[in-house]
Amino acid sequence: MMKQHLIIYFSFLVLLLNNCSTTSWAQSPAQAPSNNSLQPPALPPSKPAVHQPPVQAPAQVITPVQAPSEVPLVQAPPRKAKPEPTNVTKILDKAGGFSVLIRIVRSTQVINQIENQLNTSNSLTIFAPTNGAFSNLKPGTLNSLSTELKVQLVQYHILPSLVSLSNFQTLSNPVRTQASNTDEFPLNITTQGNWVNISTGLVNTSISSTIYADSQLAIYKVDKVLLPLGIFAPKPNEPAPAPVVAGHKKGSLESSSSTSESSTLNGPAAMFSASSAQSLAKIGMTGLAFLSAVFSVLTI
Repeated sequence: MMKQHLIIYFSFLVLLLNNCSTTSWAQSPAQAPSNNSLQPPALPPSKPAVHQPPVQAPAQVITPVQAPSEVPLVQAPPRKAKPEPTNVTKILDKAGGFSVLIRIVRSTQVINQIENQLNTSNSLTIFAPTNGAFSNLKPGTLNSLSTELKVQLVQYHILPSLVSLSNFQTLSNPVRTQASNTDEFPLNITTQGNWVNISTGLVNTSISSTIYADSQLAIYKVDKVLLPLGIFAPKPNEPAPAPVVAGHKKGSLESSSSTSESSTLNGPAAMFSASSAQSLAKIGMTGLAFLSAVFSVLTI
């Protein structure tokens, strides 16, 4: 038994010594001799081994989310500014020859009504008389009108809807305007092709040209002022004045005749007539006294 243990111990010792000698032999070439002139050229240092991690399944790459760019890929056209309301007076001024109408719509403030209606998307049609049309009126016609009547006169030239030249034939007479009612302010429109005739009962005229037209407003030129019956209708017949003779009035004639009569009564002829009557009266009295005396004598 003892012998077996010695054999095992001896075998283990041999294996241990053999292992140590092998390790020393493997490590000796890596040690460079300190002072040996016959040292072989040194080999270039080998690249250090790159440690490669074990191959794993590719992980999902998460790209960080970027904020959207404010610059669009397709540039939008520039946004149009809100259109300004149509300036009627500016249009008329640019057309030329409508300064009187411009002055009236401003002084009566009808232009404010027009602009408010156009701002609220209402449509209008305006008949614009020229300066010549106003100059053909009787002198003092406009000055004789009150502000209210001037407002009605201007509104009589405005229709509360858009009417193109081709659509006037679709209107029903009397055509409604913005001036009061159709009984006092009737307006009749007739057409023949592109020719548009306008009648107020006092004035007949026609559209001579188109000044301005869009989808909301139409302005037409007329050569006469539209005079409505409600303002310019003749008044009921009044008693005719007494005829004037030789530049004198009836009152003058009556005064002259009365003066003549009084002068006739108070003149020399009148005085002669009065004195004659007195003389005759005296003669009569004397005759009566004489006859009375005679009668008395005879009776004695």
